[in-house]
Order: sequence, then structure tokens, then C-alpha cells
Amino acid sequence: MDFNWDTFLRRNHDFITKEWVRRLNAEGGDRYAARSKVELLGTVTQASEANYQIVVNNDHTLINEFIDKITMLRLEEGFLLHDVQRAFGFYRKIIIPLLSKECDTDEFKQSVETLNECLAYSIYRFSDRFQKMHKRRLQDYADQLERDVKARTAELAESKRKYKTMIEEINDGYIIILDERIVFVNPAFCRMHGYDRKEIINRPLQDFVDPESHQIIKSIFENKQDNRPASMSSEYTRLTMDGDSFPTEITVKPTIYDNSFFYYCICRDITERIRMEQKVRETEKMAYIGQITASLSHEIRNPLSAVKMNLQILKKNVFLRGNDKRRLDISVREVNRLEGILRELLDFAKPLSLDILSVSINQILSECVDLLETKLLQKKLTLGLVLDEDIPEFQADHGKLEQTFINLLLNSIDASHNGGNIQIASQYGLSGGHPRIKITIDDNGAGIPGEYLEEIFKPFFTTKTKGTGLGLATVNRIVKAHGGIVTAANRDFGGASFRISLPTGADNG
Repeated sequence: MDFNWDTFLRRNHDFITKEWVRRLNAEGGDRYAARSKVELLGTVTQASEANYQIVVNNDHTLINEFIDKITMLRLEEGFLLHDVQRAFGFYRKIIIPLLSKECDTDEFKQSVETLNECLAYSIYRFSDRFQKMHKRRLQDYADQLERDVKARTAELAESKRKYKTMIEEINDGYIIILDERIVFVNPAFCRMHGYDRKEIINRPLQDFVDPESHQIIKSIFENKQDNRPASMSSEYTRLTMDGDSFPTEITVKPTIYDNSFFYYCICRDITERIRMEQKVRETEKMAYIGQITASLSHEIRNPLSAVKMNLQILKKNVFLRGNDKRRLDISVREVNRLEGILRELLDFAKPLSLDILSVSINQILSECVDLLETKLLQKKLTLGLVLDEDIPEFQADHGKLEQTFINLLLNSIDASHNGGNIQIASQYGLSGGHPRIKITIDDNGAGIPGEYLEEIFKPFFTTKTKGTGLGLATVNRIVKAHGGIVTAANRDFGGASFRISLPTGADNG
């Protein structure tokens, strides 16, 4: 009998598909075993129909469509090439035993050749298609990876640029410390301390800290070595190249990179914040003083006026002679002094207002010296005046600054011995990264007792037998109102030194 592929395949269709599914599930490997039998039945049914069209009608349309579909599907599911090749080969293993039962020798040989040609076409086309698609996918992935790398590189470059810009342009000082040495510093930190970058790198942070704050900085880093908290902030006093000290806030954060232990530190100038806090406290204190002074003025001024008026009437008595007249003169003079003290108290209690104009500090100092020339001559004092001609004009209250310098000069004159000398100097330069004017008034008198150095600028503190103790307090108040600082110290060779530092309001860029 003649062998007929059409009859053979239709008769054995159900067995072929079911056995193909069984073999795929049992012998096809882990990936086929993970697929559902329903899915596999649908796949092998399509493959069987495509093979039927090849061996019966020599039509490759269905197998080509099936291969395009199964190649995409198996690539997406992560199948390997040999897994699918083996799956195609199961068809042969199922068909050949069936052929051997129905074909004579010649028919069997011819049928096997036909079957081999069918599977050779399918496997070759699938392998070629699979490898091309796989190669294209790899190339697409490589291209995408290259694009991602370029994009990421660009992002990193932009991030680095932004980070560098932020670090370079922020107003806060930024440093990195490794092995107790500064290994990175931004321009703001340099400006805050008055040093160039090369003068800071590889030096310990303590070199830029006021000695009184050394223990604060030391304790911060000791705590971080032991406990390593996320971050820690504290206030300390920084030291500039000029020797000036300014309140500063430091935030320290530890990190480990490349097996090295770093500290990232941000240093923020808090001079303005401290000044504002002090101003608030001073305002509250002055308001309290004002209340007391107003009350005292009301209770004292009227009786004092009455006493003064009666004393003046008594002075007109023609019968007063000798000591009685002298005692009355002393009484009138003391009443006048009391009125002066009362006026001084009232003036001090009033809110301080500034009449801001463009002024020359050198001109103000020269005018003050001229005003006090008579007092200098009375004590035969020598006065040296060294003025920096590079000091620009700046915005300030001419009258208030004049009052400040006269108060300080009167103190120096009172403290100086006959024949002594007083030195006045002005200087312009950068301090803490900002332009400032410095005025120094030195004398060679007895100096200030050490225990009083912190007290002399407080209201009502005085070591004199006469006076309200408001002179230096007024000086301090006026200087602070201008955003400045006034300090006092004893000179190494005797005498006192008063130093005033005033901002010019100019930006040094």
C-alpha cells in the first residue's frame, strides 16, 4: 500500500500533540517545565499544523509565521537556543516510531527524508532567526547601555558642576578634615579667616580657632570618634589672620569613603545673629532702665528744683558771710551736678536713633582732638595721631561717633599722668573676609584692673568716685548700633588700649 502523509498526520494528530506536550514538560528542561500544559498544547498544535503544510503541500507560510512568533516569545521568556532546537526535535522522535509501523522499507526511507527536510528547514530558520534577533537585542541593549552611560556621565558631570558651584559659591565655610588636617576648603572659609587656600590646606582646624574655644572643637571631634552621630552642631569663636575673633557655628558630619574616615564641616558666621540677640536683650534692659529712670525723674526732679530755687534765694541774703556763703555755693554746685546726672540718665534711657550720613572717620578723630586740646595742655599730654589715608567714607552718625571718641579720650586723659602720652590710630583692611575700619586709642596710665575688663562697658559700672558709670556703656551702645565692636585691654608696658572695629558696609566681593 502507498504511504500518504495527509492520512497519516490527520489520523495521529491527537497523539502527536499530546505526546509532544508530555515530552516538552518532562524532557524539555526547567523553562518548558515551568510553562502550563495549556500553553504548550496551543504552541505544539500550531507547530504540527505548520509541519503538516510543509510535508503535505510543500508550503512554508505557516512555519515562517510560527517561527517569527515563537522566536520573539522565547527570547522574551529567556529561553536558550538549544532548548527550542531540542523542542523542535521532539517531533521527529514522536513521528519516526509511528512511520516504522505503517511504512515498508522504501516508504520509511522516503518518509524519514521528507521529515528530516521539514525539521531541517524549521530548525535552521528558527536558529538563524533566533540568533539574529538575539544579536539585535544585544546590540540594542549595548546601544541603550551606551546611551545610559553617556546620560549618567553627563548627569554626574552636571551634578559635580552644581556641587562644585554650590560649595564654591555658598557664603558658609566648607572644609573636609582627614587625619585631623584640612584637606579641602572652599573660598568662603578662606574669606572668613583672611587666608589663602594654600595657607589653610594640611593644617589642623584648631589653628583657626580662638584658644578659648579649643576645648569646644576638641570635644566635638572626640565625641564623633566615639559615638559617630549623624551630625553635631556647636558654637565657637573663630580666629582670623588679623587676630580678630568672631562667633561661628560649626556643623560636623562624619563619613567613611574608600576605607577612610572623613569629617565634613560647615562653618557659619553668626556675628549678625549674636548682635541681634544682644540688641534684643539690650533693648529689653534699656526699656527697664527707662521705666526706672522715668519714675526716679518724676520723684526727684521736682524736689530738686525746689531745693535749687530756695538755695539761689538764700544766696541773695546779704547777711551771709564766710563759711555760710561757701557752704551755700557748694550746695548749689552739687544740686547742679545732680541735675546733670539726672539728665544723663534720662538721655541714656531713651532709644538710640542714628542720623546716618556719609562721614570720614579721620575727620571726626581730628575734630575730637581739637575739641580736647585745652584738657591735653592742662596735663601737658603728648598726643600722637596716625591716620590711614586709604580709609573710605562710609555711612554713619557723625555726632554719635564724635561722642564715642570724646568719651574714650576723656577717659584716657583722666587716666594719664601729667606729661604722659596718648596715641590714636586708624586703619583700614579686611577682617573675617569683610572690610572694616579699626580705631585704637592707647594711653600710658595706670591701666584697668584685670577683674574689671569684662565689666567696664556695663551700665552704671564705675571705679571713679564721681560719675554715673554710663560713659563707656554709651560708647558700647553707639558702636554696636553701627554694627561694630569695642574692646578694652591693658598694654604690655602699662596703660590701657581701647579698640573699635566698624564695618564700612562695602562688599569685598
